[in-house]
Amino acid sequence: MTKVLIDCDPGHDDATAILYAARHLDLVGISTVYGNQSVDKTTRNALSLTTLLGLDVPVARGCEQPLNRVFSHGGDVHGETGIDGAELPAPVSEPVDMHAVDFIIEMASKHRGELVLCPIGPFTNVAMALRKEPRLKQWLRAISVMGGTTQIGNTTPVAEFNVWSDPEAAVVVFGSGLPLWMVGLNVTRQVGIDEQDILKLESGGNVARTYGGLFRFFRDSLRKVHGLSTASMHDACALVPFIAPDLITYRDCPVEVEVGEGLTRGMTVCDFRTLTSAKLENIRGQAAPNCKVAVEVQARAVVDHIVEAIMQWPDTSAQTSV
Repeated sequence: MTKVLIDCDPGHDDATAILYAARHLDLVGISTVYGNQSVDKTTRNALSLTTLLGLDVPVARGCEQPLNRVFSHGGDVHGETGIDGAELPAPVSEPVDMHAVDFIIEMASKHRGELVLCPIGPFTNVAMALRKEPRLKQWLRAISVMGGTTQIGNTTPVAEFNVWSDPEAAVVVFGSGLPLWMVGLNVTRQVGIDEQDILKLESGGNVARTYGGLFRFFRDSLRKVHGLSTASMHDACALVPFIAPDLITYRDCPVEVEVGEGLTRGMTVCDFRTLTSAKLENIRGQAAPNCKVAVEVQARAVVDHIVEAIMQWPDTSAQTSV
């Protein structure tokens, strides 16, 4: 079974990714980062989710800010707590006594050649770990990110939130030389929980009802902010390559990240061109592929797989209220 460490900023879709990974993979750890809310709130959310799900998984608190600038937290989409819509149980555990950067390095060393690292929030923790311990390039099996987009963005016209939050960190990750999967907004926005899915979850047990409440808030928030009709399951899609690989189609592609301060900051430039001539004068050459980029998804099948995992989760925690 694939071993996975999720680096996240819970977050409604992060909550789904944690459950989905725990259901189908060997989830060996969770590290937290700023993003959907402050790192204090995202860390508490991660601990509350492990309590809700009855998971004995270590959680490590990570970076409060991006590498090179100050980040302003807000509840535009995920609410004041970062995961509004249901009252999660109080955590029964504390974060491990280790920064997330060191935790990532330790877990990669412990599971050499086996561990898949899944950054599904801003990439700051992962970039700092790669800088601090160059041997991560040999120790990790792969990195699978939810981030970027081949089309329009959600934070700017061309930039997706996770990459835009710390593009300098994204440059480190995309340039790591590790086997890399990128599941971007162009695919993840198609994977949406609709009203019928929410009603189904709300008819289930405690965990399912809790997730139903989270998704109802998230769907309504996305409708207000982005005009969407479903709750996008962005982050769980980063796990699909290791759970149900046939449900997403990828293309090998060179990906570069724009770090300038202009309108395109945080853009993931995916070079899908087909260049057949070696004599190029006015055409920029094509770099070697560094990433498998998601281009198509069997969206309904992914949603059904996620909903099934939630509905089948045993109610092992104290009761929560929606």
